[in-house]
Amino acid sequence: MRELNVGLVTETVARLCVEACRELSADVRALLEKARNEEESDFGCFILDQVLENLAVAAREELPICQDTGICVVFLEIGQDLHLTGGELEEAVNAGVRRGYQEGYLRKSVLSPLTRVNTQDNTPAVIHTRIVAGDRLKVTVAPKGAGSENMSRLKMLEPADGTEGIKRFVLETVTAAGGRACPPLIVGVGIGGTMEKAALLAKKALIRPAGTYSSDPVVAALEKELLVLINQTGIGPQGLGGKVTALAVQIETFPTHIAALPVAVNLQCHVARHRSAIL
Repeated sequence: MRELNVGLVTETVARLCVEACRELSADVRALLEKARNEEESDFGCFILDQVLENLAVAAREELPICQDTGICVVFLEIGQDLHLTGGELEEAVNAGVRRGYQEGYLRKSVLSPLTRVNTQDNTPAVIHTRIVAGDRLKVTVAPKGAGSENMSRLKMLEPADGTEGIKRFVLETVTAAGGRACPPLIVGVGIGGTMEKAALLAKKALIRPAGTYSSDPVVAALEKELLVLINQTGIGPQGLGGKVTALAVQIETFPTHIAALPVAVNLQCHVARHRSAIL
């Protein structure tokens, strides 16, 4: 049985928070550069040039990519043969978020949903845990801004709606969002399970390496088709018209009830921040 002190979790989460907010990962950057090469609208090209310049300045000056440094969503994959010592894991994660947002001078946006009183340190994080084989702990920090999160939707489709119904719902969601989700987007889609499982699947789809396709050929075909359909809407970069509305569509599925077809769409703006570490 391997032991791991949760103090290392705190240190790691703090570092990942700052890194995720200051520098976009190579996978997303590559998709943005590809989008710039493919965009046909002059104004769309101008916007994408500004986006890429913003990324360069943020990395060089060690500043946040976006003023909305998000609510922290943290995914933990905990090896069943790992023994955590030195305190409670959830407290350690929140201590890391607190430290990262304070020391990194990141905007603190978390507050009570009713009183709207700010917690002053961007905690608590939204934490999702999963027990896996092995004796390691994988930590993924994914700060999520409200602009794209607010445009996300969940719908309990009828089984008879089938794949065509899924495509309509995804397209309706992207079209309704327009420029408010700060396109070009990464579109996370969760299909199956129950209401809450579909939403979690959509969120998990967003932390997959950007632009990768599902290992299931049926799902991969749907991802490719939806990307084409979304980019035919003409919404374009920042919703001001153009060829590139989405950088990628990424779908995760799970078996569901015979009488159900839950579908969740979690939109992600072009600032698709996530950082991982294995302890």
